[in-house]
Amino acid sequence: MGTHHFPDPQQNLYRLHPWHGLALGVDAPEIVNTYIEIVPTDTVKYELDKATGILKVDRPQKFSSLCPSLYGFLPQTYCGPLVAKYCMEKTGQPNIVGDDDPLDICVLTESVIPRGDIMLRAYPIGGFRLIDGEEADDKIIAVLTGDFIYGKFKDISELPENIVERLRHYFLTYKDSPDRINSRVHISHTYGVKEAHEVIRLSQKDYQNKFFAHNEKTADTIYL
Repeated sequence: MGTHHFPDPQQNLYRLHPWHGLALGVDAPEIVNTYIEIVPTDTVKYELDKATGILKVDRPQKFSSLCPSLYGFLPQTYCGPLVAKYCMEKTGQPNIVGDDDPLDICVLTESVIPRGDIMLRAYPIGGFRLIDGEEADDKIIAVLTGDFIYGKFKDISELPENIVERLRHYFLTYKDSPDRINSRVHISHTYGVKEAHEVIRLSQKDYQNKFFAHNEKTADTIYL
């Protein structure tokens, strides 16, 4: 009777954390692995629970403010001191700090993707330098790799103006209510692909400094 080899029950027993367990990718920052939390049809704001790595309901969308693109974050990135310093250099605004979250990303695609809690590959084409109070909260704008319609755009300057303005309007107003405008949020710059790459690189360094500065061991990651 032959010998049967069963898989180690301790291997792949747990799902990898989307923030810490998935690598940004060997081609980053030109092509990046992305975790999607929200899709344009969501009437509930979903957000990754950072302790468990499970997508949670943050809050129902009280008003008619739906994200016009896929929205999520870049794994193994962190908006910390280096991202904040870069923001101060570009804006001249003092006392900026990072928002202590992974770097946000919007992904444009003509395909209908009906749900979040997925991973995909995208290439950055630019971004918004969004400042919320005194926090740097950059939004990288990217395109789904191989997209039939948006795949021709390589820099945000090539996008139709109405698409850029739709994204800008969402981020400037999604925290508003009919009786209150959130004047803390503003976008100082819309920047192109090269600057987006630099913001991503700095957020990678911030991540390493935050989580592994005193430990030579790096995270167990999956490269796609």
